[in-house]
Amino acid sequence: MRSWPAPEIAPLPGAGLPLRLYDTSSREVRPTSPGPTARMYVCGITPYDATHLGHANTYLAFDLVNRVWRDAGHEVHYTQNATDVDDPLLERAERDGVDWRELAGREIDLFRADMEALRVLPPRDYVGVTEVVGQVAELIERLKDKGATYEIGGDVYFSSAAAPKFGAVSGYTERRMLELFAERGGDPDREGKRHPLDWLLWRAERPGEPSWPSAFGPGRPGWHVECTAIALARLGTGFDVSGGGSDLIFPHHEMGASEGHVATGEWPFARAYVHAGMVGLDGEKMSKSRGNLVFVSRLRAEHDPMAVRLALLAHHYRSDWEWTAGQVGEATERLARWRAAVNLASGPDATPVLREVRERLADDLDAPGALAAVDAWAARASAGEGADTSAPGLVRAVADSLLGVRL
Repeated sequence: MRSWPAPEIAPLPGAGLPLRLYDTSSREVRPTSPGPTARMYVCGITPYDATHLGHANTYLAFDLVNRVWRDAGHEVHYTQNATDVDDPLLERAERDGVDWRELAGREIDLFRADMEALRVLPPRDYVGVTEVVGQVAELIERLKDKGATYEIGGDVYFSSAAAPKFGAVSGYTERRMLELFAERGGDPDREGKRHPLDWLLWRAERPGEPSWPSAFGPGRPGWHVECTAIALARLGTGFDVSGGGSDLIFPHHEMGASEGHVATGEWPFARAYVHAGMVGLDGEKMSKSRGNLVFVSRLRAEHDPMAVRLALLAHHYRSDWEWTAGQVGEATERLARWRAAVNLASGPDATPVLREVRERLADDLDAPGALAAVDAWAARASAGEGADTSAPGLVRAVADSLLGVRL
């Protein structure tokens, strides 16, 4: 599956700082320590509706990770999937009377356009699940060979009892896991399961549903195992960051980590699990199931996409926050102040701005702190301070390269 075009990144003098991130599995901010190539997997969309601000908030967070690593001199091997076959997609296609493949293709195209407009660096590997069903089935065979699976009516399940580290990513109690599993696509009450938290690896063919051949009979992958298979094939084990929204902590990342551990015998599956906060609207999490969505495509049709990006960057990536219409107006004003300042002939020395933005972003992606550093410089420049003719160009490059904001 093709990715989207990459924006050019303005070069900066010197080198960036080592990145520290909050790791959900250890419950602390820790240094990332990639080799020459940093490896990152971020869970992608299920393309049955347009990209909303919750999506954009997540992908901008990991875009900052990508940019900080690159600034520090690393190559970045970034992989992202698209769950282009799954129950919600099939249900929406049936509701709308369209072919599920047509619906998926249309929404993936819109997602690409949204990411390009927001200047999100594209993944090296952008992988549709339908492209790798064979790889997923092979991984399930490996898990079967390890004695970690069993069948119910042709469906293949992973036995949570086979995973010695199950629970290590989330740190949740079994009671909390059961609550979330029921809320987020699990089937804890299915008759015949060995344990309520066992999860589906392979769904046997049902009438009217797409299916692929496998050693277990025709069917299609379960949700969690698809990301495990793609990450193993493209990045291997012990990759640097596994990322997504905080709603993926459990069950998705917990279960994927256990699959990778059992399949390979290596732990951790990812060295850090990093999660972006949820965006709310009218007091509730923004989600497709609730129908309370603010779509990126509509916002960028009405506002400069860089203002939309700035509105998102004004919140720390780990925080849960509420979207209000006034935020994009405030971001538009900030964007105008920055553009006016960098279009001046001179300004105050910008070297401290570069240093401060690097420091803020390297410290668990403190984007609000980084924006404040540029705000302070822009205010001084607009007040007529400083005579450094190179300063406006350097601030423009800092905003472009590190914050992804084209001025």
